[in-house]
Amino acid sequence: MSIRGVAFDLDYTLAVPDRDRETLLAEAVEQADAPPISRSEYVQAHRNHLTTESRAPIFAELLAGETTDTDPDQLATAYREAVTTALVPIPDAEQLLRELRAEYRVGLLTNGPVRAQRSKIEYLDWEPLFDTTLVTGELAAGKPDTAAFDALLSELGTAPEQTVFVGDTPDEDILGADDAGIYTVQVVFDGGPQRDPRADACVERDRLAADLPGVVAAF
Repeated sequence: MSIRGVAFDLDYTLAVPDRDRETLLAEAVEQADAPPISRSEYVQAHRNHLTTESRAPIFAELLAGETTDTDPDQLATAYREAVTTALVPIPDAEQLLRELRAEYRVGLLTNGPVRAQRSKIEYLDWEPLFDTTLVTGELAAGKPDTAAFDALLSELGTAPEQTVFVGDTPDEDILGADDAGIYTVQVVFDGGPQRDPRADACVERDRLAADLPGVVAAF
């Protein structure tokens, strides 16, 4: 059965911040006059809140037990603005999406709170480039839960064996899509996750626009 749908992760797959996330978090923490928060602490708390409206519950968890007057909503806003305005599309991202959409249904499935991820999509002005954009904050579960990928398939109107998912993280993107029966392409880059043997293919991020169409056509 031929491929009818191609879907993407967002962060570190199609768009990358121009400063590392540790720096962006530190800037937001300083702006909100909050106690220091490490990137690793934030990532762990983020995994606990993939289906929320905003990052406020993430920061509420991180600030619990701290002696501080910092408002989690204020910190969430500061971090959202820092991350969003730092985003830069990978080379020829829009051209890639338009090329794929001429032949396939094209979707986006991104983990995170609604305000955080919708702000990124709006900032990049990418809503018109996709047939569907799904944020796990609006769903019952986040990646790697198969429920998130089932929602994606429903929106695309494609069967798992007709669909390719493109993402960078082994545990969320590759494992989740693979468990849902979807073909997987891992985006790899210097400093990123190791290549996952479960991925059906791997593509260097700076070669994604040039190489992905051919990889998808070969499935």
